[in-house]
Amino acid sequence: MAPIKLAIIGAGPSSFYVASRLLSLLPPTNPQSSLLKIHMYDRLWAPHGLVRYGVAPDHPEVKNCIHKFDGAAEDPRLRFFGNVNVGTPSPIPHALSLPLSAILPHYTHLLFSTGCTVPILHSALPPSDYCVPALSLVHWYTQHPSRPPPPPLERLSHVTLIGQGNVSLDIARMLLTPPTNLAQYDVPAPVLTTLERSTVQHVSIVGRRGPFQAAFTTKELREMMALPDASLLPLDPALLTPPPGTALTRQQARTLQLLQKGSANKPGTTRKTWSLDFFRAPTGITGPATPGTRAQVTLAHTMLDPAARAVPTGETTTLGTDLVVTSLGHRAEPSAAWYDPTLRHLRTSGGRVLDAAGRTVRNVYASGWAAMGARGVLASTMMDAYAVADTILQDSFPGETKTIASDDVDVGAPIIKEDERERVAVLPAEVADDAPPPAVEQGRQEGLVTDYEDWSAVSAEEVRRGEAMGKERERMGWEEARVLLSSSRARRS
Repeated sequence: MAPIKLAIIGAGPSSFYVASRLLSLLPPTNPQSSLLKIHMYDRLWAPHGLVRYGVAPDHPEVKNCIHKFDGAAEDPRLRFFGNVNVGTPSPIPHALSLPLSAILPHYTHLLFSTGCTVPILHSALPPSDYCVPALSLVHWYTQHPSRPPPPPLERLSHVTLIGQGNVSLDIARMLLTPPTNLAQYDVPAPVLTTLERSTVQHVSIVGRRGPFQAAFTTKELREMMALPDASLLPLDPALLTPPPGTALTRQQARTLQLLQKGSANKPGTTRKTWSLDFFRAPTGITGPATPGTRAQVTLAHTMLDPAARAVPTGETTTLGTDLVVTSLGHRAEPSAAWYDPTLRHLRTSGGRVLDAAGRTVRNVYASGWAAMGARGVLASTMMDAYAVADTILQDSFPGETKTIASDDVDVGAPIIKEDERERVAVLPAEVADDAPPPAVEQGRQEGLVTDYEDWSAVSAEEVRRGEAMGKERERMGWEEARVLLSSSRARRS
């Protein structure tokens, strides 16, 4: 077996699942274990990607996977390098940016686990002071290093969310939950202060199709129904009648039951309200006519055609609102190598990256949303990552490890046997040492590039501060973390 020196671009769940799988398939007791080295890069100074900067703060149970990631990071064969942006434009001004060409000569294998980081915008709703992508709010309340500005909640009474997925419900829940209830969770103090000043009274959640096609899960809907200080406006009973001959899935049946029962607080009993506006699609927006007035969103009424697609009925209404938040999914960064504009993510087959001509790029792989698009939950991300890890080992030494069959898991486009594909090479077959590129090592010496020990020190301090405040943790931004790490590194040396 030739040595595998793998660079993983991205340090989110998929990255750690791939790394942990590789390390477990070649445990320290395996004679070949020393031949595996993994370097994990992320443009953020902290690891864990969406688990830290995407999961809603009041869902701490979703973050339990971090324990597995911590376990993987204890293996000396895995090294994390934070604050290193590779190959694409970065919204993080302080990160060390390197072209992909600076990475390639130093590794025999390459894995993209970069996710889908670019929000999909609505053509009729251009970004403005009164129309923002959901990612801006999510990054605000998770204190993402891109540092989006806080929404002016003290000047808003009505917020409209376009899209009826879980992210929309996360945002609605954050806006409608009393800050005193959120204070126990991983909500940064500045975010709580903004929420305490909020004057939001109503949140409209708009979707182009009906309740049986809504993308949110029953768990998220149940949480909305249980909000302590808000109530759901009544729905038209006709919306809750399945079409004749329709066989509901288990999730659809549960959703129907929840909607029929309504919120725990009955309409008219709460100061705050929310609504599910089904069969509505935005066609335009005009800004406030004068200071103190609202933006106006034009909504086309829709119905389902025989293929269950939303089509306009010809009727429209106008909705006055203070802020529109578009939550329509995400795509990969278009400037990324091997990005396919049709797929909106990297071009892959069985986890292997393909070039524009359909040729396999030897020893270059992709996992998670980078390979599949922005869909699925952590469990599906884990299974995909495991299959990609197995593919890496099967390609390196076929028949020598017990693995998952990659055609049993969704890891990109339909699989064509590798001996039927032409291959191209961008990586060396061997490298001289186990070191990262010189620029990364220099950044680490200068205190800009972080490692997992740095992250562990920051995490422990965040938890300590949180405990003193009666909450899960109190987050640190990069400037504050860098000060802490400068003294921590001095003690370590």
